[in-house]
Amino acid sequence: MLYFLYNAREIMDKSQKTDHYEENHIDIYGKNDINDLDPALNVFFHVNDLYLGKRMPIYFAVNDPSTTPRLLTREQSDSIPFSSKRLAYLLELISLAAGSPQALAMEQTLKQCELEATPGETRFCASSLESMLDLTCGIMGMDKLKALTTNIHNLSNTLLQEYTFLKEPMEINVSDMVACHTMAYPYAVYYCHGQKGYNRVFEISLGGESGNIVDAIAVCHMDTSNWDSDHVAFRVLGGQPGSSPVCHFLPADNIVWIPSP
Repeated sequence: MLYFLYNAREIMDKSQKTDHYEENHIDIYGKNDINDLDPALNVFFHVNDLYLGKRMPIYFAVNDPSTTPRLLTREQSDSIPFSSKRLAYLLELISLAAGSPQALAMEQTLKQCELEATPGETRFCASSLESMLDLTCGIMGMDKLKALTTNIHNLSNTLLQEYTFLKEPMEINVSDMVACHTMAYPYAVYYCHGQKGYNRVFEISLGGESGNIVDAIAVCHMDTSNWDSDHVAFRVLGGQPGSSPVCHFLPADNIVWIPSP
């Protein structure tokens, strides 16, 4: 266990130095302390923005494989405590100082994963592919799933740039879905959630001003009435819980699970 934990610590150290967490781990749900001017917040939009020719600034991060945490096997995941009550033990195990940026990131992730679900919502955190699939299949009540991800072609170093909707956004009509977002942790942890019947999923072809093409996945949350009033989306788009739907693009390392036909 210690070998892959130390290796994970090295990845986390590198990630911190290269701003990997700032680029890839915005808290989509719950309170967020990121400054409103952070360019990485340019992922939210209104449902009435979904039309051919729409232009808007969007932030897509570049994922460096050398600084991207890996999913553990189920056996490895089950052998490591995953609780904010055991944070001191975990920090000692991988020799991280309490109060360090990495330790604070771990604490925030653990607290996020321990939040109770809002009415009608299902949520969980997974650090192995097996547990992610098992829990998602259980939520949807089926064994066959399809994974949707954002595909970035020839992304330039310009992470934030003006994009144009090249085609009419295509809605993927599904009755259920589970979205999984990467979280800041020494190894890969996905925060997954779903709310049956209250989300819409879209495939959107985007052309960037630097010439790159992105086949993006976007999710629109149609009912935000139970969201935290301090949710970062309301600071970006305006409004308040329940006032209007909130849509956002998914980073390339996030996953949307839908029923497989």
